[in-house]
Amino acid sequence: MARYTEALTVERGGFRIKVPESWWEFDVRPQSRDDSIRRMVDDRIRRHPELKPSRSAYVTFLQKAASDAWKSGALYCGCMAESFGGDTPITGSVTVSLIGGRTSSGAPLPADPAAIAGQLAVKEAKKPGDSWRKATTVDIPGVGPAARTQGVEDIPAPDDALNRTVRAVLVQTYIPVPGQEGKVALVAGSSQVLDLADSFFDIFDAITSTFRFAGNGAGRP
Repeated sequence: MARYTEALTVERGGFRIKVPESWWEFDVRPQSRDDSIRRMVDDRIRRHPELKPSRSAYVTFLQKAASDAWKSGALYCGCMAESFGGDTPITGSVTVSLIGGRTSSGAPLPADPAAIAGQLAVKEAKKPGDSWRKATTVDIPGVGPAARTQGVEDIPAPDDALNRTVRAVLVQTYIPVPGQEGKVALVAGSSQVLDLADSFFDIFDAITSTFRFAGNGAGRP
């Protein structure tokens, strides 16, 4: 995969985060997102005609990512959709959501990241190719320690009557919001390109490491 050297700072009411300049931020509101995404893709294709054969794949991926982000309460959603000469575009997304974290007993999540990590489910792969998830703590410069899950997971497909799942590379970092008990900023990175799992782990870690609170903490704009 290409290395991105330029970064774009995204600021919202309560936080900021940096993503590669080539990534797209898009409208996640149900009433306008489909048209907005189609226009955005068409504009990109006008500037980069070589992307035209993958138009349908880009639109489908971005619309699904927008839908999933809205359902999760996203404050920000950004995606990459790049073609590196293969038949399938390389896609990935990062969302930032504000959630009310709870323990299994229903109590607010503790503020201590190690305690949060202890509440997160882990899964070991029993054989090669199985899904897996580990829980750790990481240190975010300028913010401090945070709980994280990382793995290759089977994610339930939204609104699927057959209860099917989608396997994806997934990194979720739970960052306690200062002064708001039980509130967590969730930075989630995902990609269905499993062959590039290690590369996406690095990319999502690098993006999450730029997260900073601003003002009085995260809040929906």
